[in-house]
Amino acid sequence: MTVTPSRTTEADATGAATVPPARAQSEDAGEHAPVSRRFLAKAALVTAVLSVAGALLGLVRDQALARLFGAGSDTDAFLVAWTVPEFAATLLIEDGLAFALIPAFSLALARRAQGAPGDPVRALVGATLPRLSLAFVAVGALLVGIAPQLVEALAPGLPDPALAVDCTRLTATCVLSFGLAGYCSAALRAHRRFLAPAAIYVAYNTGIITGMFVLGGRWGVRSAAAGVAVGGCLMVAVQLPSLWRQLRRRAAEGAGSGPEAGESRPMDFALVATVLLFALCRQSQVLIERFLASHLPAGAISHLNYAQKVAQMPMILSLMLCTVTFPVVARALAEGDTETARTRVERDLALAACVVLLGAATVIACAPQIIELLFQRGAFTARDTAATAGVMRVYALGLLGQTLVGVLVRSYFSAGRPTWYPVGAMAAGIVVTSWIGALTVRPWGVDGIAIANATGITVTAALLLAGMGPNSVPIRTRRVLAELSKPVRAAVVATVAGAFAAHETALRTESPLPALAAGTATVLTVFVLLGVALRAEGFAPALRSVRTVTRRLSHGR
Repeated sequence: MTVTPSRTTEADATGAATVPPARAQSEDAGEHAPVSRRFLAKAALVTAVLSVAGALLGLVRDQALARLFGAGSDTDAFLVAWTVPEFAATLLIEDGLAFALIPAFSLALARRAQGAPGDPVRALVGATLPRLSLAFVAVGALLVGIAPQLVEALAPGLPDPALAVDCTRLTATCVLSFGLAGYCSAALRAHRRFLAPAAIYVAYNTGIITGMFVLGGRWGVRSAAAGVAVGGCLMVAVQLPSLWRQLRRRAAEGAGSGPEAGESRPMDFALVATVLLFALCRQSQVLIERFLASHLPAGAISHLNYAQKVAQMPMILSLMLCTVTFPVVARALAEGDTETARTRVERDLALAACVVLLGAATVIACAPQIIELLFQRGAFTARDTAATAGVMRVYALGLLGQTLVGVLVRSYFSAGRPTWYPVGAMAAGIVVTSWIGALTVRPWGVDGIAIANATGITVTAALLLAGMGPNSVPIRTRRVLAELSKPVRAAVVATVAGAFAAHETALRTESPLPALAAGTATVLTVFVLLGVALRAEGFAPALRSVRTVTRRLSHGR
């Protein structure tokens, strides 16, 4: 998607338009022009549609896993191996590498627009991609070699470690594919191209689902691990054409790639280290959960996984706008425009909080109906539904903290400078998670693990919010807290009302669908009415976005 200061170019949020040579210079200027609300709305809409499609396919993937293999020891073995792609996605696609690469590409694009000799973007690619690729290959090979020791460390109480080892060796291939996919995503988003990066999880989940249904009869749960390997390759394949067009276009214009282009500032190793350590600390919550759950009866890891996947969907939706605005904040800080960056971050916090709290209220109010409707079939029993729904309700208590961490950490790293404060805040949250989990897992089982997760991430969010200042975007913390309290109050009332409506409807019907519909409608109505009455800041842009989407859908009929 490209927007010029004066008019909209032929390219849109898909980034698929062909740019005539005569307009190439204005196209470059458009990559750095101030973005409008229309740009952000269009880019967020493209990202939202494809992200929702990917999330829905993720649900289909989990449904297929539950239907084909249930919630027993085989599924537990695969989910231990699933730790590898979960870590790789966080480190290489969603958080870690993106926090380092997007500011680096933004700076290179700024230098290109200022007329720097050669092409700083191509120079950056030449200086970083080969080295990173070698690192990805080395780490993937290492994981294949130490798979038995890794499984023993992750889940020492697993009844069938050999199956988990086989699955881990298959999933280890995603280190290379996810690394390349994350690199492509960061480069394209810095260029304001959002279609291909948003489509990667559609491709990924398609590969896993296909693998399970094609190979499941012969390979069992190993088919899901093979699907991870195939899906990772598809994530790269859907982005390469778009990235190649961006790099090739500059070459066609005659931009040099000689020694002068190599003068682009290299990526700061300290920055890469801090962002990767932060992402590693954040994802280590999963390690703690699975380590503790491996000592519980068979199926505990599966219940945690299904509950977490569904509960996190509101968080994923709430962070879509931040995916689009992260390059905007990085660009503003690069130009020294802290006021624009502060306004953008405060708006993101308000809107993301409204979205995630609405989702959390729905999840808590309608948890049994959601799980029954999504998973209760085949090998997934009513007992599994009850256990998963209980865990999901506890997980949902930490969704606001998860979202605040996702928004705030982008602010710390958007300036492209190393900072260790987010790592320290995340480490403190991990310590809290570990201690509470160790104390509560014996008396409360998986619910105690979920309580530890929610508490730990909330502590991290509070520390990140308290530390916003000279080393980050200097937001007005008291004003932000006052605004956040409004949707929180609305969510509490909406949860109680929605749970009552869902329960009463469930007593009168035998199907979970009417109860889910009644609970969801009640939550939405109460939350919106209270949010508007309290004049919560995030409601206005959310309602504008809904109207924009509605108009676009009606015009597209």
